[in-house]
Amino acid sequence: MQTEFTIATQGPGLYEFTRDVADWVRGEGLLTLFVRHTSCSILVQENADPDVRRDLQDYLARIAPRADDASMRWLRHTTEGPDDMPAHLRAALLPVSISIPVTGGRLALGTWQGLFLVEHRDAPHRRRVAAHLSP
Repeated sequence: MQTEFTIATQGPGLYEFTRDVADWVRGEGLLTLFVRHTSCSILVQENADPDVRRDLQDYLARIAPRADDASMRWLRHTTEGPDDMPAHLRAALLPVSISIPVTGGRLALGTWQGLFLVEHRDAPHRRRVAAHLSP
C-alpha cells in the first residue's frame, strides 16, 4: 500500500503530520516514510511541549547558520540564497526516511511521539513525503 502526503510549510520549523498518516494506515506491517526533497528532513519527535521543537530549531541554526553568517564564509554553494546550503547541511544530519511499526491499524508510536517534517528553508514550500506500508 502506497501514498504520498503533502505538507505545506511556512519557513523553518517542525510541521506535524501524525494525524494524516494515522488516518491512512490499516492493518499490520512496517510503514516507511521518505521525504522527497534535499533541504528538509523527517523526524519522530516529542509532540507535547512546543519548547522541544523550538530548542531543536535553535540548535540546528547554531550548528548550520545561514550562509550570510561570517562563520559560514567557507560555503561555495550560495546561488540559491543564504538559507539553501545550510538547509542541505541540516538535512544531511537528520533522517530523510523513517520506519514505524503498524499494529492493529495504529502507528506504534510512544505516548509523546509524533511525525514531523522539518523544514530547513526560509520560503514556504509544499513538501512531499512518500509512504509505503508493507505487510
